[in-house]
Amino acid sequence: MKSVDKVARVFVCAAQKDEIGRDVAKALKQELKSQGLKIRLLDGEKRKVRVQTCNCLDLCKQCKKGAGAALIIYPEGVAYGDVRPRDVAEIVREHLGEGRVVKRLQLD
Repeated sequence: MKSVDKVARVFVCAAQKDEIGRDVAKALKQELKSQGLKIRLLDGEKRKVRVQTCNCLDLCKQCKKGAGAALIIYPEGVAYGDVRPRDVAEIVREHLGEGRVVKRLQLD
């Protein structure tokens, strides 16, 4: 098997008092598998998508102060806020699958 050329990383803040960040991370992993995008081709190169939780992304002031989690997708550096498990399919399909930013969740 060939090695994976590049890795895309999705960091999900898990510092909230409830478990929303962990729920979003779990939903991301499931959706990547469901949509067949855990490993994908991007510009002719294989790219593996990894989902990781972290303690803080320092986005609380910019986050929409909703009930969702903040996350950042690298290497693009796109930050999303107030992400809930129900938003995950759209992020996976649009951002990770098609390369289009989901504007309604994007943080400035």
